[in-house]
Amino acid sequence: MAHLDIGSGVIVANAKESERVGFIRNTYLHLGGAILAFILVETLVIQSGLALALTNMIRSMPMSWLIIIGLFMGASYFADKWARSPMSREMQYVGLGLFIVAEAIVFSPMILMALNFAPNPNALPAAALLTLMLAGGLTFTAFSTKKDFSFLRPAITIGTFVALGMIVASMIFGFSLGLFFAAAMIILAAASMLYQTSEVIHNYHTDQHVAASLGLFSSVGLMFYYMLMLIMSFTGGD
Repeated sequence: MAHLDIGSGVIVANAKESERVGFIRNTYLHLGGAILAFILVETLVIQSGLALALTNMIRSMPMSWLIIIGLFMGASYFADKWARSPMSREMQYVGLGLFIVAEAIVFSPMILMALNFAPNPNALPAAALLTLMLAGGLTFTAFSTKKDFSFLRPAITIGTFVALGMIVASMIFGFSLGLFFAAAMIILAAASMLYQTSEVIHNYHTDQHVAASLGLFSSVGLMFYYMLMLIMSFTGGD
């Protein structure tokens, strides 16, 4: 959600057709690569035992989840900052890689639960399929209408802070966020996906495909996490 670096390439909306097409192609290739890298890193996190250790720590010390979220937010800030670096392509990839690793670690307890403890063994593939379908539909909507969804940014920012407040409150006071919260977070992720896709079409600079892919990956990841939570809640696995 950080502002674009001034003087970094040409704004996509003002670029030549060939440059615009190349930028969009590179962005979605990097998004696909980020998703594949996430699957690989997530597999390593689970097989190494780190996911189980985190799950046990959260169960024995629920407040530790707040520390993990805080560290994830810090990693996300630096990942986004580095991914937008106009000085070094290598630093942009470091930022994307940092976010992938951080998200894989934060998601690992939920995914471990889906793999081993959820009553419905199809929860994980179902969440992945529904996320893919919803993200694809939102992407098609943004590209087909070519509408500028930048007006969603204030609502997304407010919604994010409200969600964080509710998560913190649930940890402190010990109440469950439930189905409605998961559904609301999917809506927030959908709005973020529309916003990020609109940025790809209109406002990113042509050499910021790494940052653009990170923004899209963040939205897809958020959508997948709460889609999985919603499915597991419906089947009694949360």
